[in-house]
Amino acid sequence: MATNQPPAVGSRIRAIRKEHGLTLEDLSLKCGVSKSMLSQIETESVNPTIATVWKIAGGLSIEFHALLEGKEEPSGTIHLTRRKDATILDLVDGKVHLIVLSPLEMVDDLEMYLLQMDAGAILESRPHHPGTEEYLTVLEGELEVTVGKHTELLGPEDYIIYAADVPHIIRSAGNGSARAHLTVRFTQERGRR
Repeated sequence: MATNQPPAVGSRIRAIRKEHGLTLEDLSLKCGVSKSMLSQIETESVNPTIATVWKIAGGLSIEFHALLEGKEEPSGTIHLTRRKDATILDLVDGKVHLIVLSPLEMVDDLEMYLLQMDAGAILESRPHHPGTEEYLTVLEGELEVTVGKHTELLGPEDYIIYAADVPHIIRSAGNGSARAHLTVRFTQERGRR
């Protein structure tokens, strides 16, 4: 006789969470479901609501139906921002422009920018949250990056990763303007503050 039992998703959630290298606390921060509730769901102690499973699927970055079926599939989601619609931050008296590339929902994990600097412009940054790193790839021109007491000069296609939880400076070092791709990656500690 057929039964109308809801699918047991707890073991699937646990398996996918572990495949992603996430702790219960990590997943809790990503999906907004308490750590204790996640633990109860994973051990099949409670039957979660559809809304809760939806949140967990989002935290695992998988499609809702893929979680119910116990397999991950590419979501097919595309996030497109046209240049004319991009958010642009004008800094240092208009000599530095940060074009925001990352979607708002990623703000707790990382931020991506197209950095444009006029000749001689200097972007000074105070320390970010502990464990924060920046990844910078020069596209055009020359940039000088100073982290603490260490300075590196970069040309086109040079790539640098540096700690951003200390004072750091990016300076346009060539005779003309410079462009670079900048990614700021936060640790999970940021989400716990």
